Parts: sequence; C-alpha cells; structure tokens
Amino acid sequence: MSRRSTRLHALATDERGATLIEFGLISTLLVTTLLGFMDLGHSLYMQSVLQGAVQKSARDATLESGKAEAQQSALDDTVRDKVRHLAANSTVDISRRYFRDFTKAAQATAEPYQDINANGRCDAAEPFQDNNRNTVWDADGGDNGQGGAKDDVVYTVRITYPRLFPIAKLVGLPANVTVEARTVLENQPFGEQGSNGAPIVGNCS
Repeated sequence: MSRRSTRLHALATDERGATLIEFGLISTLLVTTLLGFMDLGHSLYMQSVLQGAVQKSARDATLESGKAEAQQSALDDTVRDKVRHLAANSTVDISRRYFRDFTKAAQATAEPYQDINANGRCDAAEPFQDNNRNTVWDADGGDNGQGGAKDDVVYTVRITYPRLFPIAKLVGLPANVTVEARTVLENQPFGEQGSNGAPIVGNCS
C-alpha cells in the first residue's frame, strides 16, 4: 500500500473530533428548543402578572370613585406601568364593557338580528333588537364604559410585546406576543341601578 493510500485510510478511520461534529449538528435544534421553552415561560409569567394587575384594578374600579373618568384613567395607568416594567416596548389596550347582571356578562349573548343575507353577520342594514338602546349591534349584549350602580363590568386588558428571544423566524412564530386578561366585578350599589327601557329596533351597519 502506497504512502498516499495509507494516509487516506488513516484519515477515513480517524474518529477524533466526531463528538464535536455531532454536537454541531444538533446544537441548533437544542438551543432553539431551550429558547422556545424560555419564551413560553416568559409568556406565562406575563399572563400571571397581567391577570393580577387587572384583578386589582378592577376591584378598585368597582368603588364609588371608580365611576369618575379621572379615577378610571388613573387605574388604567397603574396597569400600564406594571406591564411596562416587564415589557418596555409593549402596547397596552384597555376596554370596559358593562352589563345589567353577572349572568349577562358571563353569557355574552349577542343581540338578536335577522340574518337576511344568511352570511352569519349583522350587516347590510339588517334589523336587530337593540336591547341596551345604544344604537349599535353588540355581539356580547353589553355596552362600552363603566356603567352605573350595580352594573357588572368586564374589564379587559390586552398587551402586545416583542418576543423575549429572536426565535420567531426560526420556527415560524409571529414576532410579537399578545396576552389578554379579564375579570368581571359588580359596581357598588351607591345608587339605584339604571334601566335601558324597552328594546328598540336598529339596523346593522
């Protein structure tokens, strides 16, 4: 066997460094998986913190002073501050929907309408039963705002923030994470509960 053949044979049978090559092949998958679990854990942590902040603010909002717009704004700012301490680049959207009782809030039943064009949507000036007399069709049967005495308020906060690790493109995930928390509490009976009056007929937009 020639010297050249001997060297080629030795090179082909040399297993030194094989472990390093194998690790190089699986390291990308391993690191991506670890980052994915860490990203998921961060999202769950954000969900927990957000839910706690929402529940506290919603409890404060049910006090008599929670009816004032200035007080509501202060409560919303408290939620935003807590969220942005964890995710500085987050976008925070806050909404309030009020209902006459807890059952209606929990069921979130749409106002009845005539689906004339059979497309499953309230549109094209189709008539609907405006139970709360706010002139618009409500998919949950509620109305925007804090409401009044004894009304039940669905307080919802939705935050959107960039992912903790830049793995989105590697695994086909969106670049941002959206987390939502909500709670339902009853306004204090600081007065008599208002009445919507008899339902009227409206037209879908």
